[in-house]
Amino acid sequence: MNTETNVPQPNTIPESQASSSSTSSLGLQWESDMRRQWSLKRVSVWLVDCRKTQEIVDSSNGHLLSGRGLLSVESNQQLEHEENCFCESKPLKKHQCRHTGGNFSTLTNLKLHQETHTAEKPYHCPDCGNGFTTSVELKDHNRIHTGEKPYSCDQCGKKFAQLGNLVTHKRIQTGEMHYHCLDCWRNCTTSVELNVHQRIHTEEKPYGCDQCGKKFAQLGNLVTHKRIHTGEKPYHCTDCGKNCTTSGELKVHQRIHTGERPYGCDRCGKRFVQLGNLVKHERIHTGEKPYHCSDCGKNCTTSGELKVHQRIHTGEKPYGCDQCGKRFVQLGNLVKHGRIHTGEKPYGCDQCGKKFAQSGNLVTHKRTHIRDKPYRCDECGKRYTQLGTLNTHKRLHTGEKPYGCDQCGKKFTQSVHLVIHKRIHTGEKTYDCEKC
Repeated sequence: MNTETNVPQPNTIPESQASSSSTSSLGLQWESDMRRQWSLKRVSVWLVDCRKTQEIVDSSNGHLLSGRGLLSVESNQQLEHEENCFCESKPLKKHQCRHTGGNFSTLTNLKLHQETHTAEKPYHCPDCGNGFTTSVELKDHNRIHTGEKPYSCDQCGKKFAQLGNLVTHKRIQTGEMHYHCLDCWRNCTTSVELNVHQRIHTEEKPYGCDQCGKKFAQLGNLVTHKRIHTGEKPYHCTDCGKNCTTSGELKVHQRIHTGERPYGCDRCGKRFVQLGNLVKHERIHTGEKPYHCSDCGKNCTTSGELKVHQRIHTGEKPYGCDQCGKRFVQLGNLVKHGRIHTGEKPYGCDQCGKKFAQSGNLVTHKRTHIRDKPYRCDECGKRYTQLGTLNTHKRLHTGEKPYGCDQCGKKFTQSVHLVIHKRIHTGEKTYDCEKC
Protein backbone atom coordinates (compact mmCIF):
# COMPACT_ATOMS: atom_id res chain seq x y z
CA MET A 1 0.00 0.00 0.00
CA ASN A 2 1.42 3.38 -0.98
CA THR A 3 0.55 6.61 0.83
CA GLU A 4 1.29 9.66 -1.27
CA THR A 5 1.31 13.32 -0.16
CA ASN A 6 1.15 15.87 -2.98
CA VAL A 7 3.05 19.11 -2.29
CA PRO A 8 3.44 22.18 -4.49
CA GLN A 9 6.08 22.05 -7.17
CA PRO A 10 8.98 24.52 -6.93
CA ASN A 11 7.96 26.35 -10.10
CA THR A 12 4.49 27.19 -8.66
CA ILE A 13 5.89 29.61 -6.01
CA PRO A 14 5.16 33.27 -6.88
CA GLU A 15 8.29 35.16 -7.84
CA SER A 16 7.26 38.10 -5.64
CA GLN A 17 7.06 35.83 -2.64
CA ALA A 18 10.48 34.39 -3.38
CA SER A 19 12.10 37.78 -3.86
CA SER A 20 10.55 39.31 -0.76
CA SER A 21 11.63 36.39 1.37
CA SER A 22 15.20 36.83 0.24
CA THR A 23 15.42 40.30 1.76
CA SER A 24 15.72 39.06 5.31
CA SER A 25 17.48 36.24 7.14
CA LEU A 26 14.13 34.95 8.33
CA GLY A 27 12.91 34.85 4.78
CA LEU A 28 16.03 33.00 3.69
CA GLN A 29 15.43 30.40 6.39
CA TRP A 30 11.79 30.04 5.32
CA GLU A 31 12.84 29.62 1.68
CA SER A 32 15.39 26.95 2.67
CA ASP A 33 12.76 25.05 4.64
CA MET A 34 10.24 25.28 1.80
CA ARG A 35 12.72 24.04 -0.78
CA ARG A 36 13.57 21.13 1.50
CA GLN A 37 9.87 20.18 1.64
CA TRP A 38 9.45 20.57 -2.13
CA SER A 39 12.41 18.24 -2.69
CA LEU A 40 10.40 15.48 -0.96
CA LYS A 41 8.06 14.93 -3.91
CA ARG A 42 6.40 11.81 -2.51
CA VAL A 43 6.56 9.75 0.66
CA SER A 44 5.95 6.00 0.19
CA VAL A 45 5.53 3.35 2.84
CA TRP A 46 7.61 0.48 1.62
CA LEU A 47 6.16 -2.98 2.10
CA VAL A 48 8.44 -4.82 -0.33
CA ASP A 49 11.94 -5.84 0.65
CA CYS A 50 13.67 -5.28 -2.68
CA ARG A 51 17.33 -6.10 -2.45
CA LYS A 52 18.17 -3.60 -5.20
CA THR A 53 17.16 -0.62 -2.95
CA GLN A 54 18.68 -1.34 0.43
CA GLU A 55 19.79 2.28 0.91
CA ILE A 56 19.03 5.57 -0.88
CA VAL A 57 20.89 8.82 -0.27
CA ASP A 58 18.88 11.94 0.51
CA SER A 59 20.94 14.55 -1.28
CA SER A 60 19.35 17.43 0.66
CA ASN A 61 21.05 16.44 3.94
CA GLY A 62 23.32 13.51 3.09
CA HIS A 63 21.44 11.01 5.29
CA LEU A 64 20.76 7.40 4.30
CA LEU A 65 17.16 6.37 4.05
CA SER A 66 16.33 2.67 4.31
CA GLY A 67 14.49 0.97 1.44
CA ARG A 68 12.36 -0.76 4.04
CA GLY A 69 11.07 2.46 5.65
CA LEU A 70 10.12 5.93 4.41
CA LEU A 71 11.70 6.71 1.06
CA SER A 72 12.79 10.15 -0.03
CA VAL A 73 12.34 10.19 -3.78
CA GLU A 74 15.15 12.57 -4.59
CA SER A 75 15.99 9.74 -6.97
CA ASN A 76 12.74 9.36 -8.94
CA GLN A 77 14.32 6.62 -11.06
CA GLN A 78 14.83 4.47 -7.98
CA LEU A 79 11.15 4.76 -7.03
CA GLU A 80 10.01 3.84 -10.53
CA HIS A 81 12.09 0.66 -10.26
CA GLU A 82 10.32 -0.31 -7.06
CA GLU A 83 6.82 0.39 -8.42
CA ASN A 84 7.50 -1.82 -11.43
CA CYS A 85 9.73 -4.32 -9.65
CA PHE A 86 9.18 -7.93 -10.62
CA CYS A 87 12.34 -9.23 -8.97
CA GLU A 88 12.17 -12.10 -6.49
CA SER A 89 10.95 -10.09 -3.48
CA LYS A 90 9.30 -11.38 -0.38
CA PRO A 91 7.18 -9.69 2.33
CA LEU A 92 8.97 -8.47 5.40
CA LYS A 93 8.73 -11.00 8.21
CA LYS A 94 8.46 -8.69 11.21
CA HIS A 95 6.30 -10.75 13.62
CA GLN A 96 8.46 -13.06 15.71
CA CYS A 97 7.45 -16.05 17.84
CA ARG A 98 8.90 -15.74 21.34
CA HIS A 99 9.05 -19.53 21.71
CA THR A 100 10.99 -20.56 18.58
CA GLY A 101 12.23 -17.24 17.17
CA GLY A 102 10.43 -17.88 13.87
CA ASN A 103 9.39 -14.85 11.82
CA PHE A 104 6.01 -14.34 10.16
CA SER A 105 4.81 -11.81 7.59
CA THR A 106 1.46 -11.12 9.26
CA LEU A 107 0.13 -11.03 12.80
CA THR A 108 -2.55 -13.57 11.83
CA ASN A 109 0.06 -16.12 10.75
CA LEU A 110 1.96 -15.56 14.00
CA LYS A 111 -1.19 -16.17 16.06
CA LEU A 112 -1.94 -19.36 14.14
CA HIS A 113 1.62 -20.55 14.76
CA GLN A 114 1.53 -19.72 18.46
CA GLU A 115 -1.49 -21.96 18.89
CA THR A 116 0.88 -24.91 18.34
CA HIS A 117 2.63 -24.01 21.62
CA THR A 118 -0.58 -23.94 23.67
CA ALA A 119 -2.48 -26.97 24.91
CA GLU A 120 -5.67 -25.81 23.17
CA LYS A 121 -6.62 -28.12 20.30
CA PRO A 122 -10.35 -27.68 19.72
CA TYR A 123 -10.58 -29.81 16.56
CA HIS A 124 -10.59 -33.59 17.10
CA CYS A 125 -10.39 -36.48 14.66
CA PRO A 126 -13.41 -38.80 15.06
CA ASP A 127 -11.33 -41.80 13.91
CA CYS A 128 -8.25 -41.65 16.15
CA GLY A 129 -9.03 -38.81 18.59
CA ASN A 130 -6.01 -36.64 17.72
CA GLY A 131 -6.47 -32.94 18.43
CA PHE A 132 -5.57 -30.05 16.09
CA THR A 133 -5.34 -26.29 16.46
CA THR A 134 -7.15 -25.46 13.19
CA SER A 135 -9.90 -27.00 11.10
CA VAL A 136 -7.54 -27.01 8.10
CA GLU A 137 -5.07 -29.22 9.97
CA LEU A 138 -7.89 -31.61 10.89
CA LYS A 139 -9.05 -31.74 7.26
CA ASP A 140 -5.52 -32.58 6.09
CA HIS A 141 -5.19 -35.22 8.82
CA ASN A 142 -8.50 -36.90 7.90
CA ARG A 143 -7.03 -37.79 4.52
CA ILE A 144 -4.78 -40.28 6.32
CA HIS A 145 -7.87 -42.29 7.20
CA THR A 146 -9.81 -41.73 3.97
CA GLY A 147 -6.83 -42.15 1.65
CA GLU A 148 -8.03 -39.10 -0.30
CA LYS A 149 -5.38 -37.46 -2.48
CA PRO A 150 -7.07 -34.61 -4.35
CA TYR A 151 -3.93 -32.99 -5.76
CA SER A 152 -2.29 -34.66 -8.77
CA CYS A 153 0.79 -33.86 -10.83
CA ASP A 154 -0.04 -33.08 -14.46
CA GLN A 155 3.37 -34.43 -15.52
CA CYS A 156 3.47 -37.90 -13.98
CA GLY A 157 0.02 -38.32 -12.44
CA LYS A 158 1.29 -38.82 -8.89
CA LYS A 159 -1.29 -37.80 -6.29
CA PHE A 160 -0.89 -35.96 -3.01
CA ALA A 161 -3.02 -35.32 0.05
CA GLN A 162 -1.74 -31.76 0.47
CA LEU A 163 -1.26 -29.00 -2.06
CA GLY A 164 2.11 -28.01 -0.61
CA ASN A 165 3.49 -31.48 -1.26
CA LEU A 166 2.40 -31.22 -4.90
CA VAL A 167 4.16 -27.86 -5.28
CA THR A 168 7.35 -29.31 -3.80
CA HIS A 169 7.07 -32.37 -6.06
CA LYS A 170 6.80 -30.18 -9.16
CA ARG A 171 9.94 -28.29 -8.21
CA ILE A 172 11.84 -31.58 -7.95
CA GLN A 173 10.73 -32.47 -11.48
CA THR A 174 11.67 -29.09 -12.95
CA GLY A 175 14.89 -28.83 -10.94
CA GLU A 176 13.70 -25.49 -9.60
CA MET A 177 15.64 -24.55 -6.47
CA HIS A 178 14.79 -21.19 -4.90
CA TYR A 179 16.55 -21.50 -1.56
CA HIS A 180 20.28 -21.87 -0.95
CA CYS A 181 22.22 -22.69 2.22
CA LEU A 182 24.99 -20.14 2.82
CA ASP A 183 27.05 -22.64 4.85
CA CYS A 184 27.35 -25.51 2.35
CA TRP A 185 25.52 -24.07 -0.70
CA ARG A 186 23.00 -26.88 -0.77
CA ASN A 187 19.93 -26.03 -2.86
CA CYS A 188 16.44 -26.53 -1.41
CA THR A 189 13.03 -26.47 -3.04
CA THR A 190 11.20 -24.81 -0.13
CA SER A 191 12.03 -22.36 2.66
CA VAL A 192 10.93 -24.98 5.20
CA GLU A 193 13.38 -27.50 3.75
CA LEU A 194 16.14 -24.88 3.99
CA ASN A 195 15.28 -24.03 7.62
CA VAL A 196 15.34 -27.70 8.59
CA HIS A 197 18.60 -28.27 6.70
CA GLN A 198 20.34 -25.35 8.43
CA ARG A 199 19.77 -27.05 11.78
CA ILE A 200 22.52 -29.49 10.71
CA HIS A 201 24.95 -26.58 10.96
CA THR A 202 23.43 -24.95 14.05
CA GLU A 203 22.63 -28.27 15.78
CA GLU A 204 19.33 -26.71 16.81
CA LYS A 205 16.67 -29.16 18.01
CA PRO A 206 13.65 -27.04 18.93
CA TYR A 207 11.12 -29.86 19.36
CA GLY A 208 11.23 -31.81 22.62
CA CYS A 209 9.27 -34.84 23.81
CA ASP A 210 7.33 -34.09 26.99
CA GLN A 211 7.49 -37.78 27.97
CA CYS A 212 11.23 -38.55 27.83
CA GLY A 213 12.84 -35.21 26.95
CA LYS A 214 14.40 -36.37 23.68
CA LYS A 215 14.79 -33.48 21.21
CA PHE A 216 14.38 -33.33 17.45
CA ALA A 217 15.23 -30.97 14.60
CA GLN A 218 11.92 -31.59 12.83
CA LEU A 219 8.39 -31.51 14.20
CA GLY A 220 7.44 -34.56 12.11
CA ASN A 221 10.12 -36.64 13.79
CA LEU A 222 8.78 -35.64 17.20
CA VAL A 223 5.24 -36.64 16.17
CA THR A 224 6.53 -40.01 14.97
CA HIS A 225 8.58 -40.48 18.16
CA LYS A 226 5.57 -39.81 20.41
CA ARG A 227 3.84 -42.82 18.88
CA ILE A 228 6.40 -44.98 20.72
CA HIS A 229 4.86 -43.77 23.99
CA THR A 230 1.22 -43.85 22.83
CA GLY A 231 1.44 -47.02 20.74
CA GLU A 232 -0.48 -45.26 17.97
CA LYS A 233 -0.20 -46.84 14.50
CA PRO A 234 -2.47 -44.82 12.20
CA TYR A 235 -1.42 -46.35 8.87
CA HIS A 236 -3.13 -49.62 7.86
CA CYS A 237 -2.20 -52.13 5.16
CA THR A 238 -5.26 -52.97 3.03
CA ASP A 239 -3.80 -56.37 2.08
CA CYS A 240 -3.06 -57.93 5.47
CA GLY A 241 -4.36 -55.40 8.00
CA LYS A 242 -0.97 -54.66 9.56
CA ASN A 243 -0.77 -51.28 11.33
CA CYS A 244 2.26 -49.05 10.84
CA THR A 245 3.59 -46.04 12.73
CA THR A 246 4.50 -43.95 9.67
CA SER A 247 3.41 -43.71 6.06
CA GLY A 248 6.97 -44.57 5.02
CA GLU A 249 6.89 -47.75 7.07
CA LEU A 250 3.58 -48.71 5.43
CA LYS A 251 4.98 -48.04 1.97
CA VAL A 252 7.97 -50.30 2.61
CA HIS A 253 5.74 -53.00 4.11
CA GLN A 254 3.43 -53.04 1.08
CA ARG A 255 6.38 -54.08 -1.09
CA ILE A 256 6.11 -57.50 0.60
CA HIS A 257 2.76 -57.91 -1.17
CA THR A 258 3.78 -56.30 -4.47
CA GLY A 259 7.26 -57.86 -4.63
CA GLU A 260 8.66 -54.47 -5.61
CA ARG A 261 12.40 -53.99 -5.11
CA PRO A 262 13.10 -50.56 -6.57
CA TYR A 263 16.74 -50.22 -5.52
CA GLY A 264 19.35 -52.19 -7.50
CA CYS A 265 23.12 -52.57 -7.08
CA ASP A 266 24.95 -51.51 -10.24
CA ARG A 267 27.85 -53.88 -9.37
CA CYS A 268 26.11 -57.22 -8.95
CA GLY A 269 22.48 -56.50 -9.82
CA LYS A 270 21.07 -57.49 -6.43
CA ARG A 271 17.89 -55.58 -5.65
CA PHE A 272 16.51 -54.23 -2.39
CA VAL A 273 13.23 -53.05 -0.91
CA GLN A 274 14.81 -50.11 0.94
CA LEU A 275 17.43 -47.61 -0.18
CA GLY A 276 19.27 -47.90 3.13
CA ASN A 277 19.82 -51.63 2.55
CA LEU A 278 21.31 -50.89 -0.87
CA VAL A 279 23.70 -48.34 0.65
CA LYS A 280 24.84 -50.91 3.24
CA HIS A 281 25.21 -53.58 0.54
CA GLU A 282 27.38 -51.37 -1.68
CA ARG A 283 29.93 -51.12 1.12
CA ILE A 284 30.63 -54.84 0.57
CA HIS A 285 32.00 -53.90 -2.86
CA THR A 286 33.78 -50.71 -1.78
CA GLY A 287 35.07 -51.99 1.57
CA GLU A 288 33.94 -48.74 3.19
CA LYS A 289 33.52 -48.83 6.96
CA PRO A 290 32.64 -45.27 7.96
CA TYR A 291 31.73 -45.90 11.63
CA HIS A 292 34.60 -46.06 14.15
CA CYS A 293 34.65 -47.31 17.74
CA SER A 294 36.21 -44.69 20.03
CA ASP A 295 37.24 -47.38 22.54
CA CYS A 296 39.19 -49.85 20.39
CA GLY A 297 39.27 -48.21 16.92
CA LYS A 298 37.31 -50.96 15.19
CA ASN A 299 35.64 -49.86 11.95
CA CYS A 300 32.05 -50.86 11.23
CA THR A 301 29.94 -50.84 8.08
CA THR A 302 26.76 -49.47 9.67
CA SER A 303 25.83 -47.36 12.68
CA GLY A 304 23.76 -50.30 13.99
CA GLU A 305 26.78 -52.61 13.80
CA LEU A 306 28.84 -50.06 15.74
CA LYS A 307 26.12 -49.69 18.40
CA VAL A 308 26.03 -53.47 18.94
CA HIS A 309 29.85 -53.65 19.01
CA GLN A 310 30.12 -50.94 21.68
CA ARG A 311 28.09 -53.12 24.04
CA ILE A 312 31.22 -55.28 24.33
CA HIS A 313 32.87 -52.34 26.10
CA THR A 314 29.84 -51.23 28.12
CA GLY A 315 28.62 -54.72 29.02
CA GLU A 316 25.09 -53.69 28.11
CA LYS A 317 22.65 -56.51 27.37
CA PRO A 318 19.31 -54.79 26.76
CA TYR A 319 17.30 -57.82 25.65
CA GLY A 320 16.12 -60.24 28.33
CA CYS A 321 14.26 -63.56 28.12
CA ASP A 322 10.98 -63.43 30.04
CA GLN A 323 11.12 -67.22 30.57
CA CYS A 324 14.54 -67.70 32.16
CA GLY A 325 15.93 -64.16 32.53
CA LYS A 326 18.95 -64.71 30.31
CA ARG A 327 20.04 -61.48 28.63
CA PHE A 328 21.46 -60.77 25.19
CA VAL A 329 23.35 -58.06 23.33
CA GLN A 330 21.23 -58.37 20.17
CA LEU A 331 17.50 -58.77 19.68
CA GLY A 332 18.09 -61.49 17.07
CA ASN A 333 19.92 -63.61 19.61
CA LEU A 334 16.99 -63.30 22.02
CA VAL A 335 14.60 -64.42 19.28
CA LYS A 336 16.76 -67.48 18.58
CA HIS A 337 17.02 -68.26 22.28
CA GLY A 338 13.25 -68.01 22.72
CA ARG A 339 12.82 -70.98 20.36
CA ILE A 340 14.47 -73.20 23.00
CA HIS A 341 11.47 -72.58 25.24
CA THR A 342 8.80 -72.69 22.53
CA GLY A 343 10.33 -75.53 20.50
CA GLU A 344 9.71 -73.57 17.31
CA LYS A 345 11.78 -74.68 14.30
CA PRO A 346 10.77 -72.48 11.38
CA TYR A 347 13.54 -73.53 8.97
CA GLY A 348 12.93 -76.79 7.11
CA CYS A 349 15.18 -78.75 4.74
CA ASP A 350 13.57 -79.18 1.30
CA GLN A 351 15.53 -82.43 0.82
CA CYS A 352 14.65 -84.46 3.91
CA GLY A 353 12.18 -82.25 5.82
CA LYS A 354 14.34 -81.89 8.91
CA LYS A 355 13.62 -78.65 10.77
CA PHE A 356 15.88 -76.22 12.56
CA ALA A 357 15.52 -73.31 14.95
CA GLN A 358 18.17 -71.21 13.15
CA SER A 359 18.71 -70.54 9.47
CA GLY A 360 22.47 -71.03 9.88
CA ASN A 361 21.93 -74.59 11.10
CA LEU A 362 19.79 -75.30 8.05
CA VAL A 363 22.53 -74.04 5.73
CA THR A 364 25.05 -76.29 7.49
CA HIS A 365 22.69 -79.27 7.31
CA LYS A 366 22.12 -78.88 3.57
CA ARG A 367 25.81 -79.43 3.01
CA THR A 368 25.38 -83.01 4.21
CA HIS A 369 23.21 -83.70 1.16
CA ILE A 370 25.73 -82.37 -1.32
CA ARG A 371 28.73 -83.41 0.82
CA ASP A 372 29.98 -79.84 0.68
CA LYS A 373 32.70 -79.03 3.22
CA PRO A 374 33.97 -75.61 2.24
CA TYR A 375 36.22 -75.01 5.28
CA ARG A 376 39.67 -76.67 5.08
CA CYS A 377 42.46 -76.82 7.67
CA ASP A 378 45.75 -75.47 6.27
CA GLU A 379 47.78 -77.71 8.60
CA CYS A 380 46.33 -81.17 7.98
CA GLY A 381 43.85 -80.67 5.12
CA LYS A 382 40.81 -81.85 7.08
CA ARG A 383 37.57 -80.31 5.88
CA TYR A 384 34.49 -79.09 7.76
CA THR A 385 30.98 -77.89 6.99
CA GLN A 386 31.13 -75.03 9.51
CA LEU A 387 33.69 -72.30 10.05
CA GLY A 388 33.31 -72.55 13.84
CA THR A 389 34.15 -76.23 13.77
CA LEU A 390 37.29 -75.48 11.75
CA ASN A 391 38.38 -72.81 14.24
CA THR A 392 37.92 -75.25 17.13
CA HIS A 393 39.95 -77.89 15.24
CA LYS A 394 42.82 -75.46 14.60
CA ARG A 395 43.36 -75.17 18.34
CA LEU A 396 44.67 -78.75 18.28
CA HIS A 397 47.55 -77.48 16.17
CA THR A 398 48.14 -74.17 17.97
CA GLY A 399 47.53 -75.43 21.52
CA GLU A 400 45.28 -72.41 22.21
CA LYS A 401 42.88 -72.79 25.13
CA PRO A 402 40.90 -69.54 25.35
CA TYR A 403 38.32 -70.67 27.92
CA GLY A 404 39.60 -70.55 31.52
CA CYS A 405 37.92 -71.52 34.81
CA ASP A 406 37.69 -68.60 37.24
CA GLN A 407 37.78 -71.02 40.21
CA CYS A 408 40.91 -73.08 39.54
CA GLY A 409 42.39 -71.56 36.38
CA LYS A 410 42.13 -74.69 34.25
CA LYS A 411 41.81 -73.89 30.52
CA PHE A 412 39.88 -75.50 27.68
CA THR A 413 39.74 -75.34 23.91
CA GLN A 414 35.93 -75.27 23.78
CA SER A 415 33.42 -73.33 25.87
CA VAL A 416 31.22 -76.41 26.34
CA HIS A 417 34.09 -78.22 28.09
CA LEU A 418 34.44 -75.28 30.49
CA VAL A 419 30.71 -75.40 31.30
CA ILE A 420 30.93 -79.12 32.14
CA HIS A 421 34.08 -78.55 34.23
CA LYS A 422 32.45 -75.83 36.36
CA ARG A 423 29.89 -78.33 37.62
CA ILE A 424 32.71 -79.90 39.65
CA HIS A 425 32.93 -76.70 41.71
CA THR A 426 29.19 -76.01 41.93
CA GLY A 427 28.14 -79.61 42.52
CA GLU A 428 25.48 -79.22 39.88
CA LYS A 429 24.11 -82.50 38.48
CA THR A 430 21.80 -81.75 35.59
CA TYR A 431 21.03 -85.31 34.49
CA ASP A 432 18.79 -87.61 36.54
CA CYS A 433 18.58 -91.39 36.23
CA GLU A 434 15.08 -92.50 35.32
CA LYS A 435 15.47 -95.75 37.31
CA CYS A 436 17.11 -94.73 40.59
